[in-house]
Amino acid sequence: MSVVALREFAVDLAAPLSTAAGDIEAREGLLVRVDVGGTPGVGEATPLPGWTESLEDCYASLERARDGGTLPGPNAPAARHAVTLAYRDAVARRLDRSVAATLARDDSPAASVPVNATVGDASVEETVDAARAAVEDGYRTLKLKVGIGSVERDVARVEAVADAVADTDTPVTLRADANGAWDVEEAREALAALDGLVEYVEQPLSASDIAGHAALRGVGAPVALDESLIEYGVGAVLDAGACDAVVLKPMALGGPSRALAAGRAAAHAGVTPVVTTTIDAAVARTAAVHVGAAMPGGSGRAHGLGTGDLLAGDVVDDDPVPVEDGRIAVPTEPGLAGGAFVDLV
Repeated sequence: MSVVALREFAVDLAAPLSTAAGDIEAREGLLVRVDVGGTPGVGEATPLPGWTESLEDCYASLERARDGGTLPGPNAPAARHAVTLAYRDAVARRLDRSVAATLARDDSPAASVPVNATVGDASVEETVDAARAAVEDGYRTLKLKVGIGSVERDVARVEAVADAVADTDTPVTLRADANGAWDVEEAREALAALDGLVEYVEQPLSASDIAGHAALRGVGAPVALDESLIEYGVGAVLDAGACDAVVLKPMALGGPSRALAAGRAAAHAGVTPVVTTTIDAAVARTAAVHVGAAMPGGSGRAHGLGTGDLLAGDVVDDDPVPVEDGRIAVPTEPGLAGGAFVDLV
């Protein structure tokens, strides 16, 4: 295997995304092409500082991979994601199988995966309106952003949404994502109040507080961890018994295979794996869909993969993994999506 070409890209977000590190207005990265016995494969590195290495460090790692054939190390997960994804795309194309089929090994991957819609922080009325609109679009799992206002306000918002979607023909599952906003007292209050209303509460405490998260289990609603996985690693989080679910980002974990291995380890420990993106372009987003399809419970559990509409543009004109009626059909063509990406690099 050799990295034969790199191509920089940048895509604007449809609207700025506020994070602890500031607003994100665009996503920048690199597309990578490898050659495996004459068969090309394409991968994507879209670093997100705080989750991965910087864009500059990612570029340097990929240049070294191109010039010397060195696989990027664990301190460059986005670069490693790109190279290992490109290799997997090429190998799957040589085998005339989809990436999901090669990831699933002897099991059959899911033909489609459900995805959640994200409902941002707003008033009770606006939150309910956004939730109803998502349900009308076919989503059956909604993730509500919480933690910006008071716990009482967030509980009122979730309760109002639960009431609003209670009479739908198909049950709607709710999730809440606090992004580490609460202290221990607030988290205990929120989890107790949300018990029975949500599937889980994502990252109730700061990423560093593994012991605090472990102590929250059993207080009320189940606990999911996201940011903590980057700080400690999936193995340490599982060993600490700190959560009931893990939210896995292949870009931040160093590639599809590593994300799938983490999900399988979680499932073996009785912890629910959920796959999501770091607001990636189409190549990495398609790869994450393949990972979700190969993940234990992939066909029945909603993943956070419907992120393409957060981008104002993309690296291809036609999205190979659009959301339709709350689900994404997994591409069955060889590799990631047949020839959709081959000419990009």
